[in-house]
Amino acid sequence: MGFPSLRLRRLRGSEAMRRLVRETRIHVDDFVLPLFVSDLVDSPEPISSMPGVSNLPISAIAERAREIRKLEIPAVLLFGTPKSKDATGSASLKDDGIVQRAVREIKSAVPELLVITDVCLCEYTDHGHCGIVKGETVDNDATIEILARQAISHAEAGADMVAPSDMMDGRVKVIREALDDTGHEQTAIMAYSAKFCSAFYGPFREAVDSAPQFGDRQSYQMDPANGREALREIESDIEEGADIVMVKPALAYLDIISRARAEFDIPIAAYNVSGEFSMTKLAAQNKLADERRMVLEIMTAIKRSGSDIIITYHAEDIARWLTT
Repeated sequence: MGFPSLRLRRLRGSEAMRRLVRETRIHVDDFVLPLFVSDLVDSPEPISSMPGVSNLPISAIAERAREIRKLEIPAVLLFGTPKSKDATGSASLKDDGIVQRAVREIKSAVPELLVITDVCLCEYTDHGHCGIVKGETVDNDATIEILARQAISHAEAGADMVAPSDMMDGRVKVIREALDDTGHEQTAIMAYSAKFCSAFYGPFREAVDSAPQFGDRQSYQMDPANGREALREIESDIEEGADIVMVKPALAYLDIISRARAEFDIPIAAYNVSGEFSMTKLAAQNKLADERRMVLEIMTAIKRSGSDIIITYHAEDIARWLTT
């Protein structure tokens, strides 16, 4: 047949040509930066397993918000560690709780910064599970009633969006109804819809001291082997009133993001989790890879798979790289 007439390399010959035909682009508007706030620290305390990430005291949160806004990152996702924990996670409901105060500080300092709050009990329970434990079982229905109260508390503090991460059945519906009934109809819900029981969460659990004290989370977080079930979870959350659905982790579950994008029109978020972040950082520190190239390649893959929103601890670095 002779030499091929199709020469796809024509469109790769220069940077200008590559830019012209590039199919997937990442932008700072795509990113959400997670923040850890803690009542156990008086100054920023580095998290040993997450290079460059710290637990922040309330006194530091306003200045961090200003720094984030200067980089034009549109949103943050808050996780809190209280002074004390108990079996029911009661600290999560307090008007002066760690997350509630952090929301007020951010909204006072940078009102245009979108504030999303994690709604779960694992950071607040002494047993480390994401709900109310009866025996050695997490009680689904008892848990979602507390999650609804937690979501109301966050909304009253000024949160723009709540993000239930517990994986209890029916919690989106209960939270939506609770928010609507208390005058928070405009508070959005980003549901951790397909949250897998993953080995990639280890550094996060150090950050908030939330490792389960017994058993594991396989009875409520998803089996990593199940793709069809993930789509059922996403569909259920949409029907219950979720405004945004999430796949977590991101990098090991690009196929789930892609299948969800093909199936649903709702905005999809992907969480580039702590273990994914730390592996990248450690590879760069050990000169095994170019950090900038590797991170941007990963983010492009997550975006290309179909996600609209990427939650990542790399967000500040990415914002700087995209402008240089």
